[in-house]
Amino acid sequence: MIEFFMAMIPPTITHQEHKVTVKNGKPVFYDPQELKNARAKLSDNLQLHAPAHKMDSAIRLTTKWCFPADGHPDGSWKTTKPDTDNLQKMLKDCMTRTGYWIDDALVVSEITEKFWTERPGIYIRIEALT
Repeated sequence: MIEFFMAMIPPTITHQEHKVTVKNGKPVFYDPQELKNARAKLSDNLQLHAPAHKMDSAIRLTTKWCFPADGHPDGSWKTTKPDTDNLQKMLKDCMTRTGYWIDDALVVSEITEKFWTERPGIYIRIEALT
């Protein structure tokens, strides 16, 4: 099992926010700088907790996204965007790139929650299910 908390303001831009331009009459998709920065921020923090060996069997991933309270009661549910599935996509892609597992298809169980909190960050727990 791997368990840690990354103290940070979680990114609110998600993997879904690709941009498109047209070159030579054809659409070209690209990531805006804000998305690149968010990926780098996640990857840099994840790298600090990466396992020595990539996991290669079924995984349960638990995440708690803790956004700055900004006047909301500490620990209350965050019912506004970004959606949890969009948050998870970028996180899992970054976890794959930083060596947590051989492929994020191994994540067979996910528990994802998002809150308003006085201590912003992302709590992550990874369990092998074999």
